[in-house]
Amino acid sequence: MSEALSTNSQAILLLTAPLVAGRSDASTNLLTLSEYNRVARVLREKQLQPADLIGSDAKEVVQLIAPIFGRDRLDALLARGFLLSQAVERWAARAVWVVSRADAIYPRRLKSRLKEDAPPILYGCGDAALLETGGLAVVGSRHIDDELMSYTEEIGRLAASAHRTVVSGAAKGIDRAAMHGALLGGGAVVGVMADSLERAALARDNREPLMDGRLVFVSPYDPAAGFNVGHAMQRNKVIYAFADAALVVTSDFEKGGTWTGAIEQLDRLRFVPVFVRNGENAGRGNSALLQRGARAWPDPQSGAELEKALAGAVDAVGAEPKQDTFRLSVREDPDGRGKPPTTSLPKGSSRSSADELFDAVQNILIRELSEPLNETEVAELLAVSKAQAKTWLKELLKRGVIEKLAKPVRYRVISTAPLL
Repeated sequence: MSEALSTNSQAILLLTAPLVAGRSDASTNLLTLSEYNRVARVLREKQLQPADLIGSDAKEVVQLIAPIFGRDRLDALLARGFLLSQAVERWAARAVWVVSRADAIYPRRLKSRLKEDAPPILYGCGDAALLETGGLAVVGSRHIDDELMSYTEEIGRLAASAHRTVVSGAAKGIDRAAMHGALLGGGAVVGVMADSLERAALARDNREPLMDGRLVFVSPYDPAAGFNVGHAMQRNKVIYAFADAALVVTSDFEKGGTWTGAIEQLDRLRFVPVFVRNGENAGRGNSALLQRGARAWPDPQSGAELEKALAGAVDAVGAEPKQDTFRLSVREDPDGRGKPPTTSLPKGSSRSSADELFDAVQNILIRELSEPLNETEVAELLAVSKAQAKTWLKELLKRGVIEKLAKPVRYRVISTAPLL
């Protein structure tokens, strides 16, 4: 990626990025993801962009945001221009590129799947076009034996043979084994890093595949940042968001980043079908994931078999009913009697009736809450008790689908305008 750093990206970096070799500047209080999202919403409502915070009318634009965070805090963040220029020089010397959520070239998969959970800034090294190729996410434990190492490398080779990109976390163990196997097989790799992007960009072993356009590293965190457990946990959803399907090679039971990321996919996000290595030596964690709805890995023996397994799983997910198939609004009742139309689940569906019901409610409220409604109005709209309406609204708030307005309390869908 050779595009110059956009003005939007410059502004977002000033608001959210450390700019000091992976360490936060003690004199500033960086905006968190949720705080930056509040800024972005205000800017969208006023038909402005982050770049306007450092443009010719910056004082007036900053004043729009000041009541939320305080003028002093915003001024201190936006005054870090010199630090930003130093950081940009450092990144350029290491072939690290930067793109923000407000840029058209930001990966579409992250925007469409993660929405406001998408990182405001992405740092990367290598061919960014690989980020749009999908592929197989391969994840697992850091500490593995030689047998499991060889097994995972073979998965990478098979993915390369099937012309499927391998997406992984670039951590030692399963991640690196899958990536190594894919590169040895002539395939492409996306490494989503939680730390040390700068070091990976300069590593001698990575130089050839980076230059050949077969490897890209990407991270939501400062290129010089060290290891952080929270960052490692949070990047899991980014790995899944880049992929078409996922394979958990090995996972601890009810602990660790692999387990947490897989459970998040199975129970809440559901971006991709999740496979799990099965068999006598798979371990307790893998067995538990299968019980939670993951699919048994078919152990393909060729690239063609792997491609068939992935294509079938992805097609099956795509064939599931969309949210707007299930409607509960009495306004759409064909006979006007206030009864929701009858729906039926597809045979073999792994989703519960409660999941389907919530999807239907979410679909309705996305449509109806373009104008704010209070809890009583939502309950009347859905023909349910106020307590039930509050439960659903609470979950939609947690998922970032709606926002809560104060004085008086009302709920409104978060704008579907392009993310900033």
